Amino acid sequence: MLTVVPDPADGDRRLPDASSSSSLIDEIVREGARRMLAEALKAEVDAYIAAFTDERDEHGRRLVVRNGSHQSREILTAAGAIEVTAPRVNDKRVDPETGERRRFSSAILPPWARKTPKITEVLPLLYLHGLSSGDFVPALGQFLGSTAGLSAPVITKLTGQWKADQRAFAARDLSGVDYVYLWADGIHVNIRLEEHRLCLLVMIGVRADGRKELIALADGYRESTESWADLLRDCKRRGMSAPVLAVGDGALGFWGALREVFPQAREQRCWFHKIANVLGALPKSAHPGAKKALAEIWNAEDKDHAQTAVKDFQTAYGAKHPKAVAKVADDLEELLAFYDFPAEHWVHLRTTNPIESTFATVRHRTKVTKGPGSRAAGLAMAFKLIESAQARWRAVNAPHLVALVRAGAKFVSGKLVERPDEESSSVAA
Repeated sequence: MLTVVPDPADGDRRLPDASSSSSLIDEIVREGARRMLAEALKAEVDAYIAAFTDERDEHGRRLVVRNGSHQSREILTAAGAIEVTAPRVNDKRVDPETGERRRFSSAILPPWARKTPKITEVLPLLYLHGLSSGDFVPALGQFLGSTAGLSAPVITKLTGQWKADQRAFAARDLSGVDYVYLWADGIHVNIRLEEHRLCLLVMIGVRADGRKELIALADGYRESTESWADLLRDCKRRGMSAPVLAVGDGALGFWGALREVFPQAREQRCWFHKIANVLGALPKSAHPGAKKALAEIWNAEDKDHAQTAVKDFQTAYGAKHPKAVAKVADDLEELLAFYDFPAEHWVHLRTTNPIESTFATVRHRTKVTKGPGSRAAGLAMAFKLIESAQARWRAVNAPHLVALVRAGAKFVSGKLVERPDEESSSVAA
């Protein structure tokens, strides 16, 4: 049977019995953490004093000695709230350059610390993922054993750093990074204190090693050509190279800007958005059959089969629904561009899903708070959510082929053509 015996040196400090509001095991963990922290602080001070034992004044007295303890304070840790009494040091040495007294500063527990770094990091993340700033006290107070440092102003102050992080991200140098593929989309977010919605212009790229990465996030005006052009020109000014392929929906703003700033980049329309547009031009009774017919196009074995499926779609729906057919026929080259790239990458290049799935968390957060309070706050919040999600993004399939795409390698039916010159010569003969 396990028996908890308090240390006599702790005086009247005792662990509560099992009938108390906190469970006994939690109190054991907190008490153990408190003792370990106290021992670590004592060892740190002892090591500091021992390092300067030989330094003495003109009377032979040591210049660095213990001087009691600081006032007890409560620290929020992953184990809960812990009361800490840190030892104090009397350092009488003088810095010869500044003439000021030297001071001992604990590396374990800085004088200003009221929360451990893990707690400081997790509070803004909980806010990001839907916990309102006013709900921290009731939600975490009992769990941590204290409500200190959980007030709404404290949480708001922690999130204030996000705006500075977002501005630094938007100004970083891009000359050392090569983005081969690029997804672009505009995401609209409600602003609680403003009439107009926030339009977030988002670009995510694939580096030459196959990793996905956020390229840019900016506040635009209704996905206009000029807004997208400003963002692309800014990226180019900071050193960004033209992508080989850009993926986006049918919004004319982005494509007009891309042709202006990076005219050499190829275009791929998002099939997710295109299917929604086509179905919007068809009666609901025709949706099941149209979905299957469209799937025969974007899921075809190669471009030739896809073009055959397009003709079948035109034959089936062209007479009664010419507008729906035109939405496919008018953008056919851009819709089938992904067939000229590695087959392993087709699943990534057909849609803007990397942006859509990532912004599901942004939409969830804005529903909880009825939208951010300002455009700057909305931009910063979206940036931190994407930054958090980016750690979980997986690389594209067959990442080694991305570098070949950048090098200009030719792919036919999704397969690498090792000697395209010989192949073209044989076809000509």
